[in-house]
Amino acid sequence: MTTPNASLRAVRMGMLMSQEEFAKAVRGAGSSAGESTPATKRLVQRWEAGETTNPRPNYARALEVVTGLPIESLGFLPVAPLARVAGDGAGGHDVAPSAAGVAPPAAGPTPQTAPRQNFSGVWLSRYEFFSSGRESSFIGMHYVVLLQHGNRITARSLPHGSSNPDSPLTLDLTLDGSVITGTWVEQTAGDGYYRGARYHGAIQMLVEPTGTRMSGKWVGFGKDMDVNSGPWELRLQDSSTTQSAIAQYNRRPE
Repeated sequence: MTTPNASLRAVRMGMLMSQEEFAKAVRGAGSSAGESTPATKRLVQRWEAGETTNPRPNYARALEVVTGLPIESLGFLPVAPLARVAGDGAGGHDVAPSAAGVAPPAAGPTPQTAPRQNFSGVWLSRYEFFSSGRESSFIGMHYVVLLQHGNRITARSLPHGSSNPDSPLTLDLTLDGSVITGTWVEQTAGDGYYRGARYHGAIQMLVEPTGTRMSGKWVGFGKDMDVNSGPWELRLQDSSTTQSAIAQYNRRPE
């Protein structure tokens, strides 16, 4: 059985693109680079269904151009240079993973830790941090799309849904009962105070009984290589993940 690629789907939905529009963007990125990437809606569906874990190098490069993210952040394994090229019935235009390159299946929730509900939807992310250079505390906010598959949760910020323009946020989380643990990555704006620096760290939160709020702490390294921490919370805005519902939150949080 395959595990759906929630990371890629979250990124595409966060970009407010349909599968057909995403395929067109991949074709365009390949064409601009002088490469053949005849992506179709069906190919995008196969990617998101988890039928392919290793896209061909030309597709991997096009995907990175379209999304602005490395291929590993899109739910794929690094491209295997000696992988076997699959036929039309086993991956189409992609590379079929070898036995050594197959990702281990995600562990499903046990009866003791099974999530009580699905947390997919649009959430408002809010964290606090102290800037040593400015000697003051600040708040970062993003509208993010959460997608849950079993006990795995992936979140990606919307293109224009950040309090700091051009600062995309990524969360990769695991649910264990009411405890959520995982990692975060934020790419700061190139023309902002942090000049395009990429920050990352760990996060752990508790889900409230209502299922509409998660709160906890983040930890990460600062620019002076000191370990920082602060509060972080997510609040549910809309449980729908339709394109029209997501589009309503593709704006700067108030």
